[in-house]
Amino acid sequence: MKLDVKIFFAFLLIAILAVSCGGTEEPAGVDVDTLVTAGVGTMVASFFETQTAMITPATMTPLATATPLPSFTPYPTGTPLPLLSPTFIFYTATFGVPTSSFPTVTGTLPTATINSGALASGCNNLAFIRDVNLPSGTVVGKNEEIAKTWKVQNIGTCEWKFQYRLTFLSGDDLRASGDYIRKQVAVWDWSEVSVSFTSPSKPGTYTSYFRMVDGDGKMFGATLSVSFVVQ
Repeated sequence: MKLDVKIFFAFLLIAILAVSCGGTEEPAGVDVDTLVTAGVGTMVASFFETQTAMITPATMTPLATATPLPSFTPYPTGTPLPLLSPTFIFYTATFGVPTSSFPTVTGTLPTATINSGALASGCNNLAFIRDVNLPSGTVVGKNEEIAKTWKVQNIGTCEWKFQYRLTFLSGDDLRASGDYIRKQVAVWDWSEVSVSFTSPSKPGTYTSYFRMVDGDGKMFGATLSVSFVVQ
């Protein structure tokens, strides 16, 4: 900066000297003021050129490139649980009698009826409840008068009539006669039914099967059995 001021004053001094040395005579067509103005303009131009040369242009720093965000990874959903297959448990309740009142069963039990509904005839059906007397395997004497009784239940959709009774189905023919029930048995009610016979005179084991019949002689319901031993 101090150098530029010196140059300015040097040019100014040269211009003044040039004017003074020229004497009173002025060059033709040249004005002193014009010369001074030209000298000052030259000096100013040189001054600004020097200033421009001294200025170091600024370097533009490029903006940093933005770093892209990481890609989104969805949370694993896992393997779905398998569907449960429901298990149905079928249970047929016996109405009206607590289980504590059932007697202890001894001997050989008769074969259970799997589907008593398939044994119906029309609106009539019967379910075996228990032996009232003469359980299976009972020992009896020869030519003994016997009345075998079962407890059964009306599981049909209509009541039993007076003329319903038991009839022989298969097994040893004991020439048994079924007694008429001689009463009406409403749906879901219990009743006792019986057959009467005479035990054989020959020793051995005897088994017979019976079923209930309606007034028209049509069999229905579970099969009832009697089994005993003659000594």
